Amino acid sequence: MIEYDLNTFHHEGDFLTEAMFYKIIKGKEPAVQCFLCNHNCRIKDGRRGICQVRENRGGTLYSLVYGRLISENVDPIEKKPVFHLLPGSLSYSISTVGCNFRCRHCQNYNISQYPSMHHNEIIGNLCNPEEIVASASQQGCASISYTYVEPTIFLEFALDTARLAAERGIKNIFVSNGYTSPEATRQIAPFLDANNIDLKAFTDKFYREVCGARLQPVLDTITLMKALGVWVEVTTLIIPGWNDSDAELHDIADFIRSIDPNIPWHVTRFHPTYQMTDRPATPTATIKKAREIGLTTGLKHVYTGNMLDLEGESTYCANCGATLIARTGFSAKITDLKNGICKNCKTALAGIFK
Repeated sequence: MIEYDLNTFHHEGDFLTEAMFYKIIKGKEPAVQCFLCNHNCRIKDGRRGICQVRENRGGTLYSLVYGRLISENVDPIEKKPVFHLLPGSLSYSISTVGCNFRCRHCQNYNISQYPSMHHNEIIGNLCNPEEIVASASQQGCASISYTYVEPTIFLEFALDTARLAAERGIKNIFVSNGYTSPEATRQIAPFLDANNIDLKAFTDKFYREVCGARLQPVLDTITLMKALGVWVEVTTLIIPGWNDSDAELHDIADFIRSIDPNIPWHVTRFHPTYQMTDRPATPTATIKKAREIGLTTGLKHVYTGNMLDLEGESTYCANCGATLIARTGFSAKITDLKNGICKNCKTALAGIFK
């Protein structure tokens, strides 16, 4: 779990930014409908959307978290996890409070659910896109990651920052739950280099009961992001008794393969946390089984996570089997790979390596 001293942050003042992606609903009260994510919240005057950070004030929808960062960290890009974009590089990771999911197993619930846990309070240190890009550059980061909570909920700030970063030659990465609306996806995609999207399960039951959402919009976002030219990686946290059956793992792998067999699939180990302490950590054998299912289904790159597994962490040439990137934890060593090409058989590795 990421830990923060939440007492050090500034509290909400009068710094508001009008939100994107909403319309006014005609009626007695100045209600609005938000189209930022696939919840499509109808928000009455003085109320907020599910994300807890977009508020209707007199018929105008405002973002309460523009530039209000709760977290700024320099991370290895492998920690996102993103394995096929500039491996071994550093990524400048930023986040606000709030989230449009209510995941019972959220490891960052102390910031994702902060407003609902603290009487709608919004906190965060104020900064602007120029400061974020400058900090990323000064600290030797090749990319900026919008992460820790669902980045769609602070899309206005992410979009302004991503535009500026792209101009400066810095890559942009979303680590997302995939619930971004099609309209917002098309707006951010030209400035996104990569998006690691959680495909948390392959049933509506899981999404309804564990996350407060639906499955199909996530599948649609993965498909659309890929079609728009964003490098996509997919992560599935495997939870005992929820999404660990062979059938469901096959379904997930089949779906990813149907989009592109080059999409990396990260199968990661669950550890009890937050509101889901009623089941044990995932057996390592289950994670290794999931990797084998992905590979036999036809995916070219399947990675294990949240456990020590040198074989499952490294990248191999799908043609000759040579080790292209050797990984241990969050460290990566490029071996038989040069400019995205296998030194052994000259096969290109899908991803972004320059």
